[in-house]
Amino acid sequence: MIYKNKKDWETSTNKRVSLLGMSGLGKTKLSNMLQSTFSWFHYSIDYRIGTRYLDEHIVDNFKQEAMKNVFLRDLLLSDSIYISSNLNFNNLSPLSTYLGKPGSEDLGGIDFNLYKKRQKQHREAEILSVMDTNKFIEKSNNIYAYQNFVCDTSGSICEVVNPEDPNDPLLNHLSKNTLIILIKGDKKHKDQLIKRFKSNPKPIYYNENFLTEKWSNFKNMNNVDNKNVDPDKFILYCFEDLLDHRTPIYDSIAKNWGITINVDDISKVKNEKDFINLVSNYLDIL
Repeated sequence: MIYKNKKDWETSTNKRVSLLGMSGLGKTKLSNMLQSTFSWFHYSIDYRIGTRYLDEHIVDNFKQEAMKNVFLRDLLLSDSIYISSNLNFNNLSPLSTYLGKPGSEDLGGIDFNLYKKRQKQHREAEILSVMDTNKFIEKSNNIYAYQNFVCDTSGSICEVVNPEDPNDPLLNHLSKNTLIILIKGDKKHKDQLIKRFKSNPKPIYYNENFLTEKWSNFKNMNNVDNKNVDPDKFILYCFEDLLDHRTPIYDSIAKNWGITINVDDISKVKNEKDFINLVSNYLDIL
């Protein structure tokens, strides 16, 4: 870790952290709060994925949908309208829409092979975006004169690393440049995430082996083929198992590469001072 103890952290004039954890546990909320102090640069992995590495794919998908509409088709072909993505830190809908959900097109799903193709694109984009972290640390300091830096990682970062491998390129990159902090919840928080997801199921990036197994099991259980899978029911079926699949990977990341902070403690952070003190307290017990 770049901060070996509480003293290293507190005396550093350039505090740099990477926040990891399940989507919905407060990584972006905390990052936004730190950025609002104007001394922390907020680097969002999801934003980088959607605006740098998948932006062209996202916009092309919009255009394909627009071409299905006669009115919009003519305007698009005559360059009378301009279509772009308006993705931002707090609204990742363009990225989610592109990833989509596998299953029946009549129910809003996409072909499973196309879905797997987009999943692979996301994986490649996430790896590149994580490896861009140091580039943005340098930019944030050299261009904008930010003293501190927070990397707001994607909820799926655990799917593209091997925390048991000391040579893992992504975790080496993050740990050499930032303090890796896992925001960890308990069963109560897991239940809240499941409840929230049930009310608004969103597209997700999956480990390919996990996806293939769940897809096969779901079809067998419901006696349906690829074209008749209900996309919302499928991702709901996956979600709880996905949380259980990811939890030990995240725990291993924190054990081998950083520290763990309880989400209840994170939720009490109201300002920059609270955050710095909280990290100090957790480093103090190492």
